[in-house]
Amino acid sequence: MDPAVATRRALIVLCSDHPEDEDRLGELMVELLEEDGFIVDAVVASPLAKRSIRQALETAVVGGADVVITIGGVGVGPRDVTPEATRKVLDKRLMGIEQALRASGLSAGSAEAGVSRGLAGVSGQTLVVNMAKTRAAIRDGMATLGPLAHHVLKDLGRWAV
Repeated sequence: MDPAVATRRALIVLCSDHPEDEDRLGELMVELLEEDGFIVDAVVASPLAKRSIRQALETAVVGGADVVITIGGVGVGPRDVTPEATRKVLDKRLMGIEQALRASGLSAGSAEAGVSRGLAGVSGQTLVVNMAKTRAAIRDGMATLGPLAHHVLKDLGRWAV
């Protein structure tokens, strides 16, 4: 394994008004990220409030995380504000990753992933991705995201100053 891949760091942000219900999803994300070669620094909970989500993302970016993945808050309900919070943090959007995650979720039978408004993009040297909070969306989304994330991070590394 490439030494750069072995030291890539990830952070997970659980966006929910009831984060205690999301512990299983956090554990699943940690397992999948570790299988993909990431070191998971933390799983943090954030209420479904734009300011709180944005602060969690900004803290992860400033803290040097290579990847930040949010879980939840990407639907159409009035409290689903993760994409709006994420948009404020991104320097560049990666719409191909967004579309790939929706397509993989739909093919796995996850309507939540298929109608997700989740964003993906780059903030500084950090890849930021929003995912729906179903097990199917996470499992299949990570199978899709893993190779793409490593590609993006490799590309960002070439241009690091």
